[in-house]
Amino acid sequence: MKVVVVGSGIAGLTAALHAHEAGHVVTIVTKGALGDGCTALAQGGVAGIYGPDDSAALHAADTMDAGAGLSDPDAVQALVTDAAARIAELIARGVAFDRAPDGALQLGREAAHRHARIVHAGGDATGAAISAALVAAVRRTPIIVVEEALLTDVVVEQGRARGVRLLIDRADSDLAADAVILATGGAGHLYAHTTNPLGTTGDGIAAALRAGAAVADLEFVQFHPTILAAGPAFLISEAVRGEGATLIDDEGRRFAFDSHPDGELAPRDVVSRAIARQAAAQGSPVRLDATMLGAETLAARFPTIDRVTRERGFDWSREPIPVTPAAHYSMGGVVTDLDGRSSIPGLFAVGEVARTGVHGANRLASNSLLEGAVFGARAASALATPPEDVGPRASAAQLLPPLDRAQARPEQATSGPSAFSRAALQRLLWDEVGLLRTDEGLSRALGRLRDWAAIAAAPKTIAEHEDANLLLLAEATTLAALNRTASVGAHHRVDAPPLTDAPPTRVPSSILESV
Repeated sequence: MKVVVVGSGIAGLTAALHAHEAGHVVTIVTKGALGDGCTALAQGGVAGIYGPDDSAALHAADTMDAGAGLSDPDAVQALVTDAAARIAELIARGVAFDRAPDGALQLGREAAHRHARIVHAGGDATGAAISAALVAAVRRTPIIVVEEALLTDVVVEQGRARGVRLLIDRADSDLAADAVILATGGAGHLYAHTTNPLGTTGDGIAAALRAGAAVADLEFVQFHPTILAAGPAFLISEAVRGEGATLIDDEGRRFAFDSHPDGELAPRDVVSRAIARQAAAQGSPVRLDATMLGAETLAARFPTIDRVTRERGFDWSREPIPVTPAAHYSMGGVVTDLDGRSSIPGLFAVGEVARTGVHGANRLASNSLLEGAVFGARAASALATPPEDVGPRASAAQLLPPLDRAQARPEQATSGPSAFSRAALQRLLWDEVGLLRTDEGLSRALGRLRDWAAIAAAPKTIAEHEDANLLLLAEATTLAALNRTASVGAHHRVDAPPLTDAPPTRVPSSILESV
């Protein structure tokens, strides 16, 4: 069958390679060059190699706990069951993960993992190593690659995905297919501050929404706690804190323990909010102190971070560096079953564009690359098998209701339309739909977004299509956040009553957090 894969990160490349190896005719469509996107920028690693005191069951438990009780147990089980095989596959395809002198894989630990189980490459260049190996593997095959092509729509005929509509060299072009696999990543550029590269504008989720696919959990947006607060956004890997670095306020106090007993190694949503609160209280960025690790260790374990921090005027082996949170990852997306099938026959979604149920309300560190590899492979294997009903994998409360822009605006709607710009949208979401949310702020944001949508013209250029996608997703995300009135995971409502009921596993961090 003819298969179109849209996206060329770890999820898309894995799906394309597996589909080709299964005998399908595969075309990869990518917005930029092959391998562009978030995968190549990933620093931390891939979780899934278990030492003597660790196991897949413990990895699953940590994933469930980080997800604040909303992760799908079946999806989590699929993730950890396939982890070792997918890491072995990456090694076979040429990824040189770092090894100890005896040849064993070096394992790192990151926040909310109870054991070191994360493999990495080039110290903090894991994503680049994975991307390079998978791109090279694709180049060795007859897989067709279409670069510099923007996805504008999924073509649906008689209730089934039949291809994609692309914008190439300012002209529309349809590409027919028997199956479409979306692997377009997330939508970090909804926000004024993000770790995501340019072009991460939610194109796949927006196209799926327009096609009528089920979408859920868009309110769950993860903010990475530690971005260098000097110059363009640059991520300081969670692995730095896993190695022992600490977060300190202006007086040198480790304030993260005020919010959670695990301190700097609490789940990302907790640490990000703790940083935001402390920075607001003291009127300046908090600092990450890695001086105890020493210059030699920092340069060897984190060569990329070491180089960039020094280029920006910091010797992080001698002084703490300023850090701030930034939008990093979307837990929600296109609802899929355990094999990547969406609610539209013939349409699959893998990686960050998908809502597999693995991450729940908050993603565990170093599960994103793993999810892309695991579910990319599973989707390719499922291409020729009959579809199943994927609706039940997301509850009615989680599914995004159809957007009805004709309905009455909320009480806090704006008094009149203001000029739309991408920067204005990003600032609005950062202020009102970011780390700390209120009903008043969300209602105000929804009113402004609907004002903009009411006067938006049909997009023609790449930038206009991206803006239209961001506006659609901004409205959907804000509506989802309004509809979820309780705080959970990465979705924090300042005006919500405190949580009192804990799930039967370890108490999720958001319950212990002071509000």
